[in-house]
Amino acid sequence: MGEQVIGIIGGSGLYNIEGIKDVHAVSIDTPFGKPSDSFMVGTLEGRKVAFLPRHGRGHTILPSELNFRANIYGMKKLGVERIIAVSAVGSMKEEIRPLDLVIPDQFIDRTKGRISTFFGEGIVGHISFADPVCDILAHKIFQAAQSIDIRVHKGGTYLCMEGPQFSTRAESNVYRQWGVSIIGMTNLQEAKLAREAEICYSTLAMVTDYDCWYAEEEPVTLEMVVRNLNKNAETAKQILKIVIPQIEEKRSCSCAAAAQNAIVTPKNLIPESTKGKLDIIFGKYLQ
Repeated sequence: MGEQVIGIIGGSGLYNIEGIKDVHAVSIDTPFGKPSDSFMVGTLEGRKVAFLPRHGRGHTILPSELNFRANIYGMKKLGVERIIAVSAVGSMKEEIRPLDLVIPDQFIDRTKGRISTFFGEGIVGHISFADPVCDILAHKIFQAAQSIDIRVHKGGTYLCMEGPQFSTRAESNVYRQWGVSIIGMTNLQEAKLAREAEICYSTLAMVTDYDCWYAEEEPVTLEMVVRNLNKNAETAKQILKIVIPQIEEKRSCSCAAAAQNAIVTPKNLIPESTKGKLDIIFGKYLQ
């Protein structure tokens, strides 16, 4: 086993992290195509990290266009065992204010037709996803946020919508009836694929605005979002520098064996081409 790597996925507004030492760009080809960008691999606060800007440097990829499988496959290939996913979100609750942070523990999927599994092409499997984030990693992020006196909320439901448009008022009010805490466009597929790849995953959600349900506020505008994105990006960088060295080398959660009993298809019926394609993901279970 080599040195364990902590993955960071940068959301809207977070395209690089200052302070990564010995940094070099790593371009990865995957069986699923190209990741969003090259990975910046180096050392942050004494720990090896791999940073990927979710939407590409320059923000050129829509949420619906993201190659989630390639992004998570690339992380796995680099030896990543934990992913901290920074994400811009809208608030669905009055007590969750713009510039607050949320560490959600549940997701609801309102996307349409996105690929969110490594299974298929002759291999069938079903992972447990009742608790979709790694609680140990989430708690570390929560503690780091508390230490810099930022308003942070632990737990809550992230609704993942298709976008790129923001919600209608009717949709926004329905989601509030569901008890949703925040709304975004990207994290659910990442969480599902990370679980299949046996990578711990937690979201660091940065609130940019109240969604359009909030009648006392003006409707969400891009200018409002971008202004808060920039403030949130600086906060995220502070938190990452605090939490990275506090993450234990050895994992004690169930994420590390999430796919152990998930594969239904007998090994002898799985095509060799599929086995090769998924060797990095499920190889130890396909011997």
